[in-house]
Parts: sequence; structure tokens; C-alpha cells
Amino acid sequence: MPLKKTPKNIQRLTIANPQTGLSVDWLNINSPGKAEIEFLRKTYNFKLTHLHASSAKSSSERPVIIHEDGYLFMILHFPVREDGGQNAKVAAAEIEFFIGHGFIITLPSASLEPLNDFFNLCKKDSASLLSHEFASSAILLYEILNKLLSYSFVLLDKNSLAIAEAEKIILSDEQKKAAGLILNLRHNLINMRKIVQNHKNIIKQLMAMPSSLIPADQLKKYYGRLVEQTKNIWEILENQREMVEVLRDSHESLANYKLSSIMKTLTIFYVIFSSLTLIAAIFSMNTAAGAANFWLILAGMAVAGLVMFLIFKIKKWL
Repeated sequence: MPLKKTPKNIQRLTIANPQTGLSVDWLNINSPGKAEIEFLRKTYNFKLTHLHASSAKSSSERPVIIHEDGYLFMILHFPVREDGGQNAKVAAAEIEFFIGHGFIITLPSASLEPLNDFFNLCKKDSASLLSHEFASSAILLYEILNKLLSYSFVLLDKNSLAIAEAEKIILSDEQKKAAGLILNLRHNLINMRKIVQNHKNIIKQLMAMPSSLIPADQLKKYYGRLVEQTKNIWEILENQREMVEVLRDSHESLANYKLSSIMKTLTIFYVIFSSLTLIAAIFSMNTAAGAANFWLILAGMAVAGLVMFLIFKIKKWL
């Protein structure tokens, strides 16, 4: 359909197959505002409730998929890594999708690297895309989801590197640094699990999405690959979670052992010096002894301390 007075924030491209004469439009809108929402309402006649959900000021806590007359509305979340070097946090990025015959509209809550990269690829080399062959919004959606899910493997690789680094730090006895790294890993894994746990169910619903251009069995084959991706991501997350729990237990065991050693040393010093204090107090009560016995008292204290030290050594408490 013809688009007029397109707001500057809307990125648009058309993937066309000259052999079939078919085409599909992709509109990508980062952080949509009032102008973009109004443009979509007038051009595509989407429901206001769905457009308000797509506003930059609005966010959804769960995935949504709604079949409407003439289009499909969907909200999905994907993990992204915030800036922060080794201790970078993983957060959820929300993307709203409007999918209809001959068009697909994506509205990410913030600029997403994998989505932007794929959009630019489509601009430069659309002929290499599967959606160029079929000129179908269902196939273009499959390729977009495939890129977004593939980015999860990049984050999982970063988790694996962080786990290996945490193991080295624990063995090098840098307890404070290890504690911070393990805490950050657990935070990232929990967030990723929350984000991706519903992807499989949503994609299974998309497998039943009607298409006038793609046979149902062929569409099921493509989206089945996405389901396998979600399973692989979940399995890796489970393995990484178990590894981080083992690292946490190891860190706590080392920390407890170190604390126990410190407490044992302090207790031994306390026993030795409290005994010497007792001896000094007993001799000080004998006022008739005078200062002449000072060296005798001192020698007795030294012998008592040495005897206790030897006892602790024999018992292997030191």
C-alpha cells in the first residue's frame, strides 16, 4: 500500500521478487512516539490498544500474541547485553510486531544490534534472503526471529567465558572479585531464563499461522527450526546455571575454610595469652614475693606458653 508523509523515525524497505511480482514491506521503528503511532493508525488501521502497547512509554511483562482481522499482533522479549565490560548486565528488550499480508512492522523499545544489522543486510543484499524468494511476511518474520534468537548464542558464549574466568579467580584466591563475578553471572542467567522461557510456546503458535503464499508444511518446517533453537538455548542455560551453582558452592567452601582457619588461629592465640594472663594474676597476688621473683614469673609464663604451643602442634591444630 502507498505510504505518504512517513515520519523520519520510520525505517522502511521493500523486498521484492521481480520474477513473481510479489513484495513484502518491512517497517522498523525504534522507540516509537506519537507521530509514528498516529501514522500506523491512519495507514494500517491497527487497534488503538495494540498501538498504545507499542508506545515507547509502555512495556509488557509477558509475551503476547493476538490474531486480529487482517493482521497478527505480537510482543516478544529478547536478551540484550548492557554496556559494562566484564560485569555487563543482561536485560530484556521488548519488540512489538504487526504482521499482515505483504507487510511486517517491528517496534523495538530500544535500538537492537541484531535487528538493526539484519535490517541493513536486507537493504544491501535482499536477493540473498529467503523472504526474497517467497516475498512473504511469514518468511520474513522467520528470518527476523532467527537472527534475534541467534544473538542469544553470542550472550551464552560471553557467559561461558565469564564462567571460565570465575573459576580461575576462585582458584587464585581472589574471593571478593570472585563473589562479584558469580553474583553477576547468576543475575544474567536468571534474566535470560525469564526472557526465553516462553519463546518456544509462542513460536509453536506461529507454526499454525495461515499464509496464502507458503504451504503449511513448509512453514511448519521453518518455524520448527526456531523451536529447536529455543530448546538448544534453554539446554545451554541449564548447563550454565548448574556450573555457576557449582562455582558458588566452591567459592563458599573456600571462604568458609579460610574463615575457619582465621578463627582457629585467633582462638589458639586467645587460649595461650589468656593462660599467661592467669599466671601473671596468680603471682601478682603474692605481695611478699617482691620484684626479685619477676624473672621467675616471666620464665614460668614462657614455659607455659611453649608447652601449650607444642600441644597444639602435636594435635595438628596449627
